[in-house]
Amino acid sequence: MPEAKNKADLMIEVWEKLDCESVGTKEMRAIEMAVRERFGSPAVDSPMVIARMLADEGAVLRHSEIMALYVERALDRPYEPAFRNILNIDGLSEAAKSLRRLENLRRKYLSDNDEEGLRLVREKGKAGRIEALNRANSRTNGEAERQRYAEVAEWITLWLQSPDMFETWIDMRLSSADFTRKFPGSVEE
Repeated sequence: MPEAKNKADLMIEVWEKLDCESVGTKEMRAIEMAVRERFGSPAVDSPMVIARMLADEGAVLRHSEIMALYVERALDRPYEPAFRNILNIDGLSEAAKSLRRLENLRRKYLSDNDEEGLRLVREKGKAGRIEALNRANSRTNGEAERQRYAEVAEWITLWLQSPDMFETWIDMRLSSADFTRKFPGSVEE
């Protein structure tokens, strides 16, 4: 059983135990399998990220094999480009724009009867809500920051519960006296 306590150390440890002159498909798959077993499938980085880290540690890369593996993995994730950087909760303006983008994507998948796309949209929203709640409850953030993240968590909750009503609700919320008092000048339309 590997000794490493974090993902990066685990990848290096597996590579070192393979005791290989160069890294290609076989080695990358062994590293991916170890990461998947220890940290779960979402923790597995792209072959390019793993290769870069191993190269920084001195590994000689079989570039053509790694590129082929990268292309193979990219073909297995047709939804990835649509979700890349779609949800930003770092500010109220960014969060409002992000939720509108997420809602547009939800509507597209709904019109396409794409159940997997719809599931992924909800999953992304739930993950964003959890992140916003964690930041709202973090004592390392100031009071204003915690209030802002609590507001974003509420927005995401309402979007998850009633996505068809969200656009109307957010417009009303952003123009409400309570919102402008709590967050003056925070959202640009």
